[in-house]
Amino acid sequence: MTLTSLPPICGSEAEITTLVQEQTPIYGSTSTWNINQISAAFACALHMHQPTIPAGENGALISNLHYMFDRPQEGDNHNAAPFAWCYQRMGEFIPQLVNQGSHPRIMLDYSGNLLWGLQQMGREDILESLKTLTKSPYSDCVEWLGTMWSHAVVPSTPIPDIKLHILAWQHQFRAIFGTEALKRVKGFSPPEMHLPNHPDTLYEYIKALKDCGYRWLLVQESSVERLEGSPLHHDDKYVPNCLIARNSQGKEIGITALIKTQGSDTKLVAQMQPYHEAKTRSRKTLGNLDVPSCVSQIADGENGGVMMNEYPRDFIPVWEEIKGNGREKEGVVGLNGTEYLELLENAGVKREDYPRCQAVQQHKIWQMVGDDVTPERVQTVLSQLKETDPQFDLDGASWTNDISWVQGYENVLEPMQHLSALFHQKYDALVEQDPTVTQKPEYQEALLYVLLLETSCFRYWGQGTWTDYARILYERGMERLKS
Repeated sequence: MTLTSLPPICGSEAEITTLVQEQTPIYGSTSTWNINQISAAFACALHMHQPTIPAGENGALISNLHYMFDRPQEGDNHNAAPFAWCYQRMGEFIPQLVNQGSHPRIMLDYSGNLLWGLQQMGREDILESLKTLTKSPYSDCVEWLGTMWSHAVVPSTPIPDIKLHILAWQHQFRAIFGTEALKRVKGFSPPEMHLPNHPDTLYEYIKALKDCGYRWLLVQESSVERLEGSPLHHDDKYVPNCLIARNSQGKEIGITALIKTQGSDTKLVAQMQPYHEAKTRSRKTLGNLDVPSCVSQIADGENGGVMMNEYPRDFIPVWEEIKGNGREKEGVVGLNGTEYLELLENAGVKREDYPRCQAVQQHKIWQMVGDDVTPERVQTVLSQLKETDPQFDLDGASWTNDISWVQGYENVLEPMQHLSALFHQKYDALVEQDPTVTQKPEYQEALLYVLLLETSCFRYWGQGTWTDYARILYERGMERLKS
C-alpha cells in the first residue's frame, strides 16, 4: 500500500536536537506567583490520545476518532463529537479565564497519533484553538508536555525505538505549533505513566529524554522506590525527586521527576481533587530552604463521563476562587511543572536537595549485584531473581498495574520486535553515513509503520480486531522494508 501523505516525524533530527537543548528559563520573571507566599501548589495535566488504525477506505490509515465519527452506532462511538470538543475546549476555557483576570494553569499531553489524525480529518478548528494557547498571554498558562509519538509504553518498546518516538513527536509538534512553542516543551508525559525497571532500558530512556532536551518527567508513585527499596516517604511525593538509573555497565544518569500520586482515576482531575488536596498540604524543607509542596496529577482528558461532563463544571470555579483569595494571601495556587521547578531553582533549591528514587525492583537487583557491575553479572542476577522471587518482574509499572502490555500478546510483540530489528538493520548504517536519508519518503514510511505497530492500544483490548490491526501494520511495514 502506498500512502498519499505522511506525518512529519523525521528529517530534521540534528536541527531539532540543537534547538531543544537551549537551557534558557521558560518562565523566568514572567511567573505570576511569589514563591514565598505560596503554602502549596497543584499541577494538573490532561492526556489526549487516539490511535491510528488501518480501517479507512481500502484499509487506509485513519484516526480512530475518524472511525468513531463514521460509525456512531458501534459501541461508544456516539462520543466522537464530545471527544472532539474535549480536544478543543482548553482553547476556550483558558482565554475566558484570563480575560476575567484569573491565572489558570494546565499541562497538555497530546499523542502524535492524535495530532496527525486531527490534521488528516481537516479539523483545523481544533488545531487553531490549540495554537492560540501557545501564544501570549496564554502560553504561560498552558504547558505542553512531550510524549512518545505513537503512545508506545516504554518498557516493552525496543530500546533503539525509544528516541525515535521522542524525536517523532517533536517533529510533529513543531510542524503544527512552530519552533518557539517546541522550545518551551521541557516536561515529558510517558504513555500510561509506564516506567521501565530493566536497568538498561531505564538508562537509555532517561538518556534519550535528556538528549532530546527534557528537564523532567512525570512518574506514577507506585512505579518508583527509595534507593534502599522502601516506598516513597509520604512528604516526598509532593516535591521533585531525582530519578536515578544505573545500567548493566555501572553508568548512572538522573532526571528530575514529579510524582503523580494515586492510580488511574479521571475523577482526580475532573473534580479538581488536586486543588482540594493542596489545601491540606503545607510548605516543606528542601536543602535548607522552606518551599511549597505541589500535588501533581494527570488524567485522560476526554475519556469517561466524569471528564466529559463534570470537568467543565469544576475547572472554572477553582480559578475564580483562587483569584478571589487576593494577591496578598496567595495560599494555594495552580502551577505548571516547569514553572514550579523554576520557582524552586530561583529560590535557591539545587537538584541535589531533591529526594532520590529509582524504578521499582531496582534495590533487589543492585543488592545482589554488589560492586561487580558487568553486563554478565547483571544478567545472571536478573535470571536468578526471576527464578527465585515470584514478586519480581521486569515489566515496569504504570498507573494501571492490573493491565499487562506483554502477557498474552506474543502475536503482536514478536512481529513488533522483528519489524524494528529489520528497520534498524536496513537504515542505521545508512543514516550514520548520510543523515539526509531520514528525509526520504521510503524511510519516513518505514519508520511510520515501526512506530504505529508499537502503539499500546493494540495490546490493551485483547485478542481480536485490535490485534488484527497490528498484524496489518506489520505486513505493510515488512512490505515497505523489503521494497
